[in-house]
Amino acid sequence: MLIEIIGYGCALLVGISLGILGSGGSMLTVPIMVYLLSINPMEATGYSLFVVGITSAVGCAKYLRKKLVDVKMAIIFAAPSILSVFLTRKFLVPLIPNPVFTSPHFVLSKELFIIILFALLMIVVAYRMIRHADYAVKEEKLGHPLNYPKLFAIGFVSGILTGVLGIGGGFIIVPALVLVARVPIQLSVGTSLFVIAFNSLVGFSAEFMDRHAMMDYKFLILFTALSALGTFVGFRLTLLLNPSQIRRIFAWFVLVVGVGILIKEIILR
Repeated sequence: MLIEIIGYGCALLVGISLGILGSGGSMLTVPIMVYLLSINPMEATGYSLFVVGITSAVGCAKYLRKKLVDVKMAIIFAAPSILSVFLTRKFLVPLIPNPVFTSPHFVLSKELFIIILFALLMIVVAYRMIRHADYAVKEEKLGHPLNYPKLFAIGFVSGILTGVLGIGGGFIIVPALVLVARVPIQLSVGTSLFVIAFNSLVGFSAEFMDRHAMMDYKFLILFTALSALGTFVGFRLTLLLNPSQIRRIFAWFVLVVGVGILIKEIILR
């Protein structure tokens, strides 16, 4: 019971992360659901799409009121990712075999494959966030012509990751908007939330069509409500704290969680 209460309490962290960074929500959502609330990894990736989608939409509304969302840029980035996330969730994910691999001494189930892949991604993302924690130095180069093919390619890859792992893709979107599209960091966070909301909810729609009868809607609504509440806290914190410092702390936290998951699932299993 105590672990469950802690799990629901951690839902606030999902919203705080999205509100401050425009990313990282699903990096927390899936581990919270799997390890604190005992949700199957495959179900957790589906639930994560709904939680992150609604939470991002709530956070995006606040950024829209502050005129910190580049809607045109969001549409350019979202178009290929929406297509890839729907196709991935609808057709690619069901094609992953279960078990993925088997031998006399080891069986790699579909659930274990997803959670290990997720942990590896957490480690890669954390490493990149630690190395590039302060994107603000790039903002002086605003005004360069956009590289549309590169943005489309990044958006498409972001959608595939969203579909397979139930992530919003903000850790790709924010750096891409700053480094490729030359969008200022605060505007990038708001625009990222716009894209994440569309990506995640489109991915969840594919999940809903296939598994709606098996979903725990009471749990999903409660977790999402707490996460959405966290975005208000996160938005307030952006006015008080240095985003690059927050990003670096969050990156180290993600790194520790990712390594911990690998140790638990591979070494201590």
